[in-house]
Formats: sequence, structure tokens, C-alpha cells
Amino acid sequence: MFPQLAAIAGGVVIVLGLLAGTFFFGMRSKNPIVLGAVIWISKAVFNKSQMRTAGTPGAYAGIVRHVGRISGRAYETPVSPVPTDDGFAIALVYGNRTSWLRNVLASGRATLVTEGETWEVDRPELVPMGTVERWFTPGDVRSFRRMRVDDALRLRRVGAVQG
Repeated sequence: MFPQLAAIAGGVVIVLGLLAGTFFFGMRSKNPIVLGAVIWISKAVFNKSQMRTAGTPGAYAGIVRHVGRISGRAYETPVSPVPTDDGFAIALVYGNRTSWLRNVLASGRATLVTEGETWEVDRPELVPMGTVERWFTPGDVRSFRRMRVDDALRLRRVGAVQG
């Protein structure tokens, strides 16, 4: 009985290791199949739970409110903005082809909710990560380098939204 359980446990460990390696190297290389699967899982599972606290003081995530470039519908997406001198920066962990990013770039504006405050932002700009990494924590910067996060979105504050 023990050899069979050991074989099953070993198989599970191997499968989990292969999945972890596929995830890591797929994200690092921005493989479209891996990115597509991770984005789908994020939308279906993680974003829904993250939206419960996103934008509130102390929450990990903020919210970017944007309008669909094709549908014209309003969307809310959890993101991790960091404040800069004149606005915010968002590391593009999933690359620069996500729907929310393309919507913000197309409209030239968005609303960002972070730390309990709501900000109108405009002039979205794709920038190299190196130009904004000083605003991220050293731990985040190390993770971004490990995962080859090369780009960030820079947004300029227009003003706080009242009410």
C-alpha cells in the first residue's frame, strides 16, 4: 500500500512542478497560450474576489474604470497602481495586449480608484519599466525583473473626483 501511495504522491509532485514551471517560463516569455490561460483564470476567479476590496484603503489592488473601445460598455478591472509625482504607474505583468489597457489607450482617459480616493487620469502612455521602477518597492522591482515585466502604463492625474 505504501509504495502505491508514494508513487501517487510522487506523480502529483511532478505534475505540480511541471505546471509551476510552465507558468513561470510561460509568463516570463509572454507565451500567448499561457498568458491567455492566466488572463482567463484571473477574470473568471481572482478578479471577482479582488474587486470586493479593490480601491479601499490598504487594499492590494485599485480599480481602473474604462470604456470598451468596441462595445462602448463601462468596465472595472483590478490593477495595482503606485503613485508617481504627477499621477500613477501600473506594471504590465500580463504584457501590453490586455483588453483593459487597449481600452484606456484608445480612449486616452480613465478613472482610477485607489486607497479610497477616485482620480480622473489621462494621457496614458506605455513606458519602459525602468523609467518608473523607482516608485515601486524593491521587492516588486525584483519580481518584475524575474518575470521580465518590461512595460508599465503611466497615467497623469487630472483631478480628484468629488462625491
